[in-house]
Amino acid sequence: MKHFFNRRETIVTEALDGLLRTIGSGGLARLDGYPEIKVVLRADWDKSKVAVVSGGGAGHEPSHAGFVGKGMLTAAVSGEIFASPSVEAVLAAIRAVTGPAGCLLIVKNYTGDRLNFGLAAEKARAEGFRVEMVIVGDDIALPDIAQPRGVAGTLFVHKISGHLSEAGHDLAEIVAAARAAAKDIVSLGMSLSSCSIPGQPHEDRFGDDDGELGLGIHGEPGVERIAVQSADRLVAVMAERLAERLDPKATYALLINNLGSVPPLEMSLVANAVLASPLAKTVKLTIGPGPLMTALNMNGFSLSLIKLDAAREAALLAPVGPHAWMPAKPVVAPAVVPMTKAAGRDAARKASQDAGTRRLIATVCERLISLEATLNGLDARAGDGDTGSTVATGARSILERLDTLPLAGPAATLGAMGDILSASMGGSSGVLLSIFFTAAAQTMDSGAKLSNGLLAGLERMTFYGGAKPGDRTMVDALEPALKALDGKGLEEAAIAARRGAEATAAMEKAKAGRSAYIGAKLHGVVDPGAQAVAEVFAAAATLLVTA
Repeated sequence: MKHFFNRRETIVTEALDGLLRTIGSGGLARLDGYPEIKVVLRADWDKSKVAVVSGGGAGHEPSHAGFVGKGMLTAAVSGEIFASPSVEAVLAAIRAVTGPAGCLLIVKNYTGDRLNFGLAAEKARAEGFRVEMVIVGDDIALPDIAQPRGVAGTLFVHKISGHLSEAGHDLAEIVAAARAAAKDIVSLGMSLSSCSIPGQPHEDRFGDDDGELGLGIHGEPGVERIAVQSADRLVAVMAERLAERLDPKATYALLINNLGSVPPLEMSLVANAVLASPLAKTVKLTIGPGPLMTALNMNGFSLSLIKLDAAREAALLAPVGPHAWMPAKPVVAPAVVPMTKAAGRDAARKASQDAGTRRLIATVCERLISLEATLNGLDARAGDGDTGSTVATGARSILERLDTLPLAGPAATLGAMGDILSASMGGSSGVLLSIFFTAAAQTMDSGAKLSNGLLAGLERMTFYGGAKPGDRTMVDALEPALKALDGKGLEEAAIAARRGAEATAAMEKAKAGRSAYIGAKLHGVVDPGAQAVAEVFAAAATLLVTA
């Protein structure tokens, strides 16, 4: 896989400097000692308070350096990618931030972190520092393991400990709260891919149709393979496993963590699935969804829950300095505001029937739906391959609402179709056609005949859309067809539309629409929008002949 980096040996130090260069007046600094010593710390730290220090291997950004600041970590110690920092680096951090109040080390339960942070703690004590260490093992993926892994739930301990430190609590109180919190956290992850490390060859162990449940934050294999299926079902599997470890009488905070490369759209969908599952009955606060403890570019997410009491809730809700932290929010149902309808339109758009109009609309829509794959194929050579699907979606929407249309009134029918397409048909095509039908309806309301109304709709559509004949768009078929319709009738309009569409195949480049952005030579390819227009007129003309 491809990555952005200069040299593998300097990835972490350059990334940390990038963080420090972009936080503005965040009050952070780093210790001298690159590349061996990689410590980000609060430059404004008051050593009269208990220092809260964490860290581990890089690759989990924004953890851990992204959470250094008021109300959270005092310092973060980074190793190389997925490698624990050295004893000397941890010890340097302790020396830099620890005063008489002491220091708490928060460590994820991995052997390297336990050993390096543990030895650093022992050496610091020998130097006279008061140091305690809390180990977090929140991963429930391997239920029978004696030492469960520490994963994203560790962030709850960062937040609670940092809040208590900021409030002036002593070391013993903070350690007790941190250890109690660590015991009340459960986490579980799922991914559809492993992660890749910059500068190292990558071979994904996943098949096209499977993912893993319970994998670690360093790409370690999960506890089991799981078939790729709907997000609701995948979340349901996770929720069931997590629910087995929860107190049904308690309330919880939920952290929804992006493991690296899940798009925000999908993370929001996951959040919705979780909060629509039975697990939501116990959730009072949410944090995320967002990247909080990642695993480089892993295409997965994790869920972490902590049992709440008044003190923990207050700690999680307290504001902090680090911008990377996502504030805890109460769970709320989506608010729905009624739409305001156009005054007097309902009466004008009251459903009515006209057999001829109904047959015409149904025939045209069915023709467009049948051409979905054909139009997509044309668009794949000229754009992003979705014109057929977009047009078919609009046609299906109109068919589904045939019984609600005011078919006895041509102007009202055109206006209603414009409304349907604006709501249901995606992309620019839906908007342009909605403008076309809406403007045509308005002109006909003023007494114009159908052909003049449609020409007025074309004028408005080209004004807003910017396309003109010769630009290789639907206008190349629509304009000659409507002009022929006005003077010569429907059969001549169909012939003109077909000729206009075929003419686009001789145009090498589009000058408007999405095809214009790709700069491809399109000689020999009919514009899919123009083709759709030609099919509409052909279907209408055929119906006229057979009627």
